[in-house]
Order: sequence, then C-alpha cells, then structure tokens
Amino acid sequence: MDINEQLNILKRGVSELITEKELKKKLELAREEGRPLRVKLGLDPTAPDIHLGHSVVLRKLKQFQDLGHEVYLIIGDFTGMIGDPTGKSVTRKQLTEEEVRENAKTYREQFSKILNPDKTKLVFNSNWLSDLNLSDVIELSSKYTVARMLEREDFSQRYKSGKPISIHEFIYPLMQGYDSVAIKADIELGGTDQKFNLLVGRHLQKEFGQKPQVIMMMPILEGLDGVNKMSKSLDNYIGINDEPKDMYGKVMSIPDSLITRYFELLTDVPEDKINEMKKSMEEDRVNPMNFKKELARIIVTEYHGQDAAREAEKEFKRVFSQGKLPEDIPEVIIEQKDLEDGKMWIVHLIAATGLVKSNSEARRMIKQGAVSINDEKHKSINEDIKVEDGMIIRIGKRRFAKIKLPD
Repeated sequence: MDINEQLNILKRGVSELITEKELKKKLELAREEGRPLRVKLGLDPTAPDIHLGHSVVLRKLKQFQDLGHEVYLIIGDFTGMIGDPTGKSVTRKQLTEEEVRENAKTYREQFSKILNPDKTKLVFNSNWLSDLNLSDVIELSSKYTVARMLEREDFSQRYKSGKPISIHEFIYPLMQGYDSVAIKADIELGGTDQKFNLLVGRHLQKEFGQKPQVIMMMPILEGLDGVNKMSKSLDNYIGINDEPKDMYGKVMSIPDSLITRYFELLTDVPEDKINEMKKSMEEDRVNPMNFKKELARIIVTEYHGQDAAREAEKEFKRVFSQGKLPEDIPEVIIEQKDLEDGKMWIVHLIAATGLVKSNSEARRMIKQGAVSINDEKHKSINEDIKVEDGMIIRIGKRRFAKIKLPD
C-alpha cells in the first residue's frame, strides 16, 4: 500500500499526532529496511475489564498490525505498584504484586477479540524495571527536572493547593517512559490524558541515544450519557464481554449526537459515508434510529458474530419496539423467611434481584424513577412491597428479573 494511503488510514480518528512528518519517515524507512515498526501501548493492570472506550486505541493498533507492524502491549505490573498519578488529586493506593498479576490475567483473552494474538507481544515491564538498581534509578531521574514534572496540570494543582506529592509519583512517568527505551519503540499510542507520560518516553529515548518515538493520541470516548468518559464506575459503558442483547440495547441508547463519533472511532465505515450520515441527520432527511441500528449491528457482529447480532436486533425490536418482555428473564428466588407478612422493603427487594450492586444503588434507581414492578413505576423508598410469585421487576430499559417464591 502507498505510504500516503497508510497515513490516511492511521490518522483517522486521531486527536493529536507528534509528528505526522516523523510517522511518514518511519513508515518509509521500515519499508526500505524490510522490518516492522514497533508499536507500543502501556496498559494499567488495575482495570482489566475492557469496554468500547478502551477499544478505540486497540482498533488503531489493529490497523498497524494489518499494515504489517508489531504491537507490544506493556502490562504495567511494576509501574502498577506505583500507581499512575494522571488526573489524580491525591496519592493513589499502591497495589501489591499479587493484585497486579491477578488483574492482568484477563487481558490476553480480551484483547484477542480485537487484535491478532499471533502478531501481539504481551510483556510485563517488571522484566526490565525490576532489574534496575538504585544507581540506575538515580541516573534515570537525572534525565528529567522537577520543573518539568510540575508542568503537569495535576501535579501543579496539588502543589499550589498544598496537597502532598510523593517522590514515587515522579518516578511513575519516568518508569513508563523507560518502557519505550527498553523495547526501542517506534510509536506509542495512548489517550489524550496520557500526553505528559508519552512525551517523557520520547524525551528519554533521546537521552539514551535512540530515535524518539512518534506519539499518537486517541480521543477519550464518551459513555452512554453522552457527557462523561466511558467508565465502569459511572455505569455508562459498553463492555466487550457484554451479552449481545445488552450490547445492542446499550448502543441503541446512546444520544443521537454520538452516532457519527461512534461510527468513526468504533467501526471501519468509510469517512465519506459517515460524513453523509451526519449531513442527512442535520437536514432531518433520515431518522437517526436507522443509523443506530446499523451501528449496533456492526458492533455486536464484531464481538459476537452475525447470528448473535441478528438475534439481538430481533430481541430489541420485540422488547422495545413492541413493548413486550424479554424471552429469557432471569428468575430470582425470594425465601419466605425474608418476608414480613408477605412483604419486603422495596430497597431490599430491588437489591435482592441482583440487578443492582448494593442497597445504595437500589435507593438511587428508585429515586430516579428507574424502577418498575409489574409495569408500575415506584419512586418512593418508603414502600413495603407485597411480593408475589412471577412478579416482574424492571430497572431502566434493559434490566429485568422475575420473582420466584418457593412452594
């Protein structure tokens, strides 16, 4: 493929590229020398469940693989014991080695849904960082100044407000940057929130006599609320391990304003077609629902296959378009001993379904008007509900449970 064609593919959806000129030169040199480029992504082992927000950068790595280059996934088992201070207003709790290793176990299975595992090198940065002695760390620290560290917005804000900054937090970006030195990275990918750390890697490579890596920053994908970063903690995410019907339903729930953004960052649909979609919606020529259905089909197909996507679409139409119940509502057994005069406090009942994680989340869902019992909304937490066999509890649009009372 022509180098300019490769550049057009690789630049799609990228927020910032440092620099395009250097990337083109590296692509040309790799072709001349007949060698693949080394493309790096650092992974924090504290959150191993991958959602579509993470897939934005993984899909970009897949494009590099398709063009014949090598992908290095660096599991930060060593740096994870320090904790990335990026965006943190307080010092992060350090993880133990056992916690880090346990969190990292699921990565290989999950990234294989997007990347070609045969062309992906999964390595732990403890392989080289644990070999550094105190003298090595002092030498590494000498290659970066405190003034440069305090240019980071989070460090600067904490310093000005008198909040503590531990010395080991300064070590984190140096360690992450040294990963690039250790594997001689040609390119490093990351989110826009990682810019400082990525630039440290580029700086350290120069200090160690290497050609500096190109930095490619991908945008932060908004979650289902259309406002905040996709996140499990905010419950606005679509997990790549979500069941097909759940994944389809979640995609259908995104705001119309995110349709073309999701197409750009999560699919291979050509840009000219995406631009036409955007124009047709702006001119009210097409119902956005049609594009959402196409988007949902594409995403479910990518992670679960065409048959699963077709079934998910049928289920969505049956439940949401025709107002019917899902065919496979999970049953939840409520024991008689947990009832008082056949009743249960609504908060405990909702929590007992397993559709929420805690009593506090049950309270929140009830107050938000997201809870229905047998199609009747309940907004007060001060109710005792008469529990009946076969009653249907629904939270939001996609979560259902059927109550089962033992004989």
